[in-house]
Amino acid sequence: MLSIAIATLSTTVKAQHNHDAHTATDTTKTAAISALLPIYYSIKDALVAGKADAAAAKAGEFVKAINGIDMKALSAADHTSFMAVNEKLAFDAEHISESKDIAHQRDHFKTFSDNFFTLAKTVKLSAQPVYQQYCPMKKAAWLSSEAAIKNPYYGSAMLTCGSVKATLK
Repeated sequence: MLSIAIATLSTTVKAQHNHDAHTATDTTKTAAISALLPIYYSIKDALVAGKADAAAAKAGEFVKAINGIDMKALSAADHTSFMAVNEKLAFDAEHISESKDIAHQRDHFKTFSDNFFTLAKTVKLSAQPVYQQYCPMKKAAWLSSEAAIKNPYYGSAMLTCGSVKATLK
């Protein structure tokens, strides 16, 4: 009877350990992609502030980060989601990084944001909510870490134009 209890306890402990290890591995695999979100936010914030130089610099950081992601380290689901938008995100980030023309940067930010939202819907990028916001004047969306509207497409000219369209938790 004692040997059965020990065997059962041993199996339970081993199963919990394997579950914990699997969860830690999944978190590690997603971390590389999750690191893109704060850089995205910094590009958005630079555009809100009308700072083309800062937007270009942050977009350059994004390009380095996206190119540095180890595809083999991603889970199968994250790999599939990431591969669907990887080149599109890199393309727009490169254009933003290479330009000092804020209007051109904002044009690329529209498709950049659409593709980043596609990624954010399938890969949990943050423990905090991610808000998809939309400007009806520009007919464009963006992501934010807060519900308050700060429009990256018009900056101070129409800072609060828009509304929250979706919240990812």
